[in-house]
Amino acid sequence: MLLAGKIRIIGGQWRSRLLQFPDDKSLRPTPDRVRETLFNWLGQDLTGKTCLDLFAGSGALGFEAASRGAKQVTLVEQNMKIVRNLRDSIEKLGASQVSLEQADARTCLAASSIRYDVIFVDPPYKSGLLTEVLPLLPAKLEENGVVYVESSDKLIPDNTWLIRKQGRASHVLYYLLTPNLNG
Repeated sequence: MLLAGKIRIIGGQWRSRLLQFPDDKSLRPTPDRVRETLFNWLGQDLTGKTCLDLFAGSGALGFEAASRGAKQVTLVEQNMKIVRNLRDSIEKLGASQVSLEQADARTCLAASSIRYDVIFVDPPYKSGLLTEVLPLLPAKLEENGVVYVESSDKLIPDNTWLIRKQGRASHVLYYLLTPNLNG
């Protein structure tokens, strides 16, 4: 259930906790139903995993991963108002495994040598950022790592990616991708 200006963590140690997010037209928190499907795909328990939430926005995906045992979650968000809100949420949860970077996603990816087990990519719709960051991600994944993509448009990946799972909820299309090792 999505309440105005609030998201509910649906699983893990912070299950049912509500987090506030700012009133901003650019924020589209991933709906509960979609998050439930995603974390079923990922296996519910993310113990020991490292996760990157690009375009973090409300933080719904990153906080959900941390709640489910991820050992490290990095939230990347450029908007300062949203960053302040994410910082407040980290403090309220006592989420020591969650770090926050105020940065452009492309700059952050280029500057970091860290590799992740799960990367969440939900850029502003119609921004063109998805096609810019997808080619950068294979080098940022651990072996057997996956990328979750949320978009308003049908994803037609190039030879770099294989679609492992996909779904649709209203106008939201979502995908679980793995690198195409034969591509």
